[in-house]
Amino acid sequence: MQFSMRQFVGSRFVFFQHYLTAFLFMMLLSAFIGASAEVHNPALARLVHQQASLDSLYSDKPLGCTVAGNQTTFRVFAPRAEKVLLVLFDRHDQETGREIAMQCDEQGVWEHSEPAALYGKLYGYRIFGAQAQGELFNPNIIVGDPYSKAVVTKNTYRHPAKTLIVDTRYDWEGDTFVISPNHNDLIIYEAHVRDLTAHPSSGVSAKGTYAGLVEKGKTGGLSYLKDLGVNAIELLPIHKFGTIEPPYKDESVKKDGMPVNTWNPYARNHWGYMTSYFFAPETYYAKGGTMQPNAYNGIDARAITELKDMVKALHKENIAVILDVVFNHVSQYDYNPFKYIDKFYYFRCDSSGNFLSASGCGNDFKTERPMSRKMILDCIKYWMTEYHIDGFRFDLAAMIDRETCQLILQEARKINPNVILIAEPWGGGGYAPREFSDIGWASWNDQIRNGVKGQNPDNGLGFIFGKFQGNNTVRSLKSYITGTLREDGGLFQKKEHSVNYLESHDDQTMGDFIRLATHEVHHDMRITDIKKHAKLSVKGLSLHKLAALFLFTSQGVTMIHEGQEFARSKVIAKTDAPDPNVGKLDHNSYDKDNETNYLNYDHRELNRELYEYYKGLIALRRTYPIFANAPKHAVEFLGTPDSLVLAYRFHHRAFEEFVKTLPSTISKTIVMHSATDFIVVLNAHRDRLAEFVVPEGKWSMIANFKEVSPARPHAATGKLFIPPTSGIILMGK
Repeated sequence: MQFSMRQFVGSRFVFFQHYLTAFLFMMLLSAFIGASAEVHNPALARLVHQQASLDSLYSDKPLGCTVAGNQTTFRVFAPRAEKVLLVLFDRHDQETGREIAMQCDEQGVWEHSEPAALYGKLYGYRIFGAQAQGELFNPNIIVGDPYSKAVVTKNTYRHPAKTLIVDTRYDWEGDTFVISPNHNDLIIYEAHVRDLTAHPSSGVSAKGTYAGLVEKGKTGGLSYLKDLGVNAIELLPIHKFGTIEPPYKDESVKKDGMPVNTWNPYARNHWGYMTSYFFAPETYYAKGGTMQPNAYNGIDARAITELKDMVKALHKENIAVILDVVFNHVSQYDYNPFKYIDKFYYFRCDSSGNFLSASGCGNDFKTERPMSRKMILDCIKYWMTEYHIDGFRFDLAAMIDRETCQLILQEARKINPNVILIAEPWGGGGYAPREFSDIGWASWNDQIRNGVKGQNPDNGLGFIFGKFQGNNTVRSLKSYITGTLREDGGLFQKKEHSVNYLESHDDQTMGDFIRLATHEVHHDMRITDIKKHAKLSVKGLSLHKLAALFLFTSQGVTMIHEGQEFARSKVIAKTDAPDPNVGKLDHNSYDKDNETNYLNYDHRELNRELYEYYKGLIALRRTYPIFANAPKHAVEFLGTPDSLVLAYRFHHRAFEEFVKTLPSTISKTIVMHSATDFIVVLNAHRDRLAEFVVPEGKWSMIANFKEVSPARPHAATGKLFIPPTSGIILMGK
């Protein structure tokens, strides 16, 4: 998510707000108890009259809808509700259904069982509760089950939903997790399901869908990933989310208590960071998905099967699947069930009963509540067991309480010991990569991003531009190469906790960052010739290659973002939306389900040289494990008289001895192809050659300013001259 939007709330302010929230809760609880004396359900009466905190309530009962034989059971945790009605429907478009009063147990779980297997039926809940200040109880709204495995939704910003009761059984044909226990070997491709195949140039039939992503023999999708050589894909959120925002500049939304949308002329949410239903896949990405106003998505739950087909197909190609998940907040504008089931249980609120929004997204989920934590754990376990997901990236993870984070790792490892958990280690004013490393999580390493590329293209440029961004020094750059380790003043206990990246979905693409930094374009320029703009200049190509050399020869996990490998540009596309910025570069394209975001594979051909450079570095890293797995003592920094020239040698003998000390689960993943040392030299000078004297021995150049070509090495002896903004890799014995 967009970090810069959320730093305005400091940790002390958040603490103060939480203190006031606790005080408010006690007042509300007292008022609620007094107002509920006439409740006749004995179990409910005991619940509302008990003086213990809601945090004492906990249930291990399976929540949601479960079908066992000829019985269907419904359960929802609503600890402060006065009454809950289950509403059963035969059709997705029915306005009224059969209503059944549910019974509440002493832990706040409401339940009801029907003596039939109700597959194909739909349902929702009416929640009755106190009408005090800040409350959102509204029995006139039928909300879907927060544990829905499938939902049918209507295309409005309120996203009205009914839970579809489905049989999720599936023939996995022996499929299982494919992620290696050695996370250093991961080369992750961050991508959006629709972006990968929605553009006509993808050649895919089922464009923008789970099924389309794995169509074989097409320009885009699975065949593209295989050709590039990545071994993991990290998908932007695919949990069922609020795809639609309030209509642009429509004053009528005020009657619903909504703010007038003055910021999003598309009235869309493309990226998916507004989760509505955590256990259900996004149905818009299934075949037949539509954004036609007032149409329905998810009528037949095909998204479940198509998503499983996608995961299975990726696994067959040994590509792990990592999901981007959002537990720090929920969807803002729709009928999100948690808001209407119990706002004050599930959310952090201020003293007036308003949602806190340190996330910058309208609300903050109260992850520390026992049943909130249970939901998060249940969700992770469900996606691992039901969909064979290999790992997770957690949005704004610093906003998730540490106990929950520890339990996520504990429970996930019971299912797959090799699971990877990746934190976006900030949010709500916090910055916690060290803390995540302490509990065994990996984190996005924004320090290497800023040190190598820069923090912004205007006045925060990094090493590849011949600059030292912020507090970066030669020492910090060297530490990034060896894994940003604590012993060097870095962030991580282990190099596998460092997810090294230069570009993500947030902010400008690296291609646009470089175009702006080199003044080939400026922020307010309208680009009319997209093809000419997309074609890299000589200078831009050199900067991209130098950055890639640094990234792929640094220890830790490697991540690239979709299109980074051909310097993708996000030029705001012309559509029916009244966007005044059409033709300009986009730095925050969360709202654009259009060609602004879709990968145009014709642009790969325009920048084929860069694509092949990335492809070569990926192959090199996967062929020679020393580039990903070397201990610090196997990396020797060679003296250079210039702070903008880095030279380092990977010593095979030290690496080989180190591998012998590793657990067998890790060492068996490291295949030694040859007893080979490597030297990397990076010259960040913009206009000066770098001299490098080749050490004694037999050395060959396998990468230079032009190409990565280990199959066509060039002998390297004596003194070499490395051109400005470029680097080399030497291989020797």
